[in-house]
Amino acid sequence: MRKTVAYSIVIIMDINWKKNTALFLVGQALSLFGTMIVQYAITWHITLKSQSGMMMAIFTVAGFLPMFFISPFAGVWIDRFNKKYIINIADGAIAFVSLIVAIFLMLGFESYMVLLVCAVVRAFGQGVQTPAVGAFIPEIVPQEQLTKTNGIQSSIQSFITLTSPMIGGVLMTFAPLEILFFLDVVTAFIGICIVFFFVKVPQKENLKTITGEQTKTTYFNDLKEGFGYIKKHGFVLRMIIFISIFSILISPAAILTPLQIARNFGGDVWRLSVMEILFSAGMMLGGLLIGFWGGFKNRIYTMAFACVLIGIQTIGLGLVRNYWVYIAIMAVIGMTVPLYNAPSMVLFQTKVEANYLGRVFSVFTMVSSIMMPLGMVIFGPIADIVSINIILVLTGTGISLLSIVFVTSKTLLNAGRSDE
Repeated sequence: MRKTVAYSIVIIMDINWKKNTALFLVGQALSLFGTMIVQYAITWHITLKSQSGMMMAIFTVAGFLPMFFISPFAGVWIDRFNKKYIINIADGAIAFVSLIVAIFLMLGFESYMVLLVCAVVRAFGQGVQTPAVGAFIPEIVPQEQLTKTNGIQSSIQSFITLTSPMIGGVLMTFAPLEILFFLDVVTAFIGICIVFFFVKVPQKENLKTITGEQTKTTYFNDLKEGFGYIKKHGFVLRMIIFISIFSILISPAAILTPLQIARNFGGDVWRLSVMEILFSAGMMLGGLLIGFWGGFKNRIYTMAFACVLIGIQTIGLGLVRNYWVYIAIMAVIGMTVPLYNAPSMVLFQTKVEANYLGRVFSVFTMVSSIMMPLGMVIFGPIADIVSINIILVLTGTGISLLSIVFVTSKTLLNAGRSDE
């Protein structure tokens, strides 16, 4: 059997990477701002109108499950085609859906079904955009700057999620729902223009084969090779498995807390807004912390440390009975999340070969997207029977125990050592 070996892609940093990265992050931040406005609008509308764990579970599945189906295909597109174009196309598709929904709402078609269809289509777009962004950043950022860049990106995103619930809360109070969807269209358009016209992609050498002959591969061969790469590389497989478990356990804290607030403290929009604002403020500080600190020398220790903290804090959410203490804990959780997310992102970006990065990120997105709704399929209906407080105590305990798995895996510890 003839073997064909491909050389790695070589990125040629012949541009001002700081300026380039700043423009990209600004463009994505503008797009994220509109996306978050719509996300809060849908979540709060469903939470306050239905106050049903089952209904929230349905919308969670609608918002995540499509990502599971589209992500493997997106991975091949990302590795084959221009990542910048893929990001913009996905972003534009999401904005187009927001425009259609806004028109429907203006015509009086305000129903759960309209919002459900919107959540499904937007999830397809995010299933393409999210792994594309993760795979694109290493093309414009030097490897030794990835931890700092991911930390700063987390802070920017947190700042957006800090301001968007305030604006979203005001708009939901004084303006019809369609205004929020129109805002998403405008911000996406500006973001797309910035990325398309001003973000430059460094030159890169094409893949060549040792035989000198061009290798023809089919789409499904590329997909198969991606899964094969994950299977052969133990740290990638273990990371995806452990992150999947984390996603299931964190789903009640991530999704049921607005419902918990409505039930325990009152169904007021301002209460949800304050929670989101403080959580986002915490994430912004946490992103700056991991960006400038960089975490422990072994990134796995940083992730394990974050797991312990998040687990304890989640237990706290289930135990406290005072609203202000509750949201203070939520702010600390927000500060801890980047200590978990940034090291995991950098591990993939630095340890996975460039020509497999898109497919690995897509599988990561696919698994993460199925685990969150799976968690809600389990915990959503239970939340209508059992107190959310109890659910948070149990899942928080599980998250803390997961840290033991991280630090006892030699494969992960070896991969987690920093090369910087």
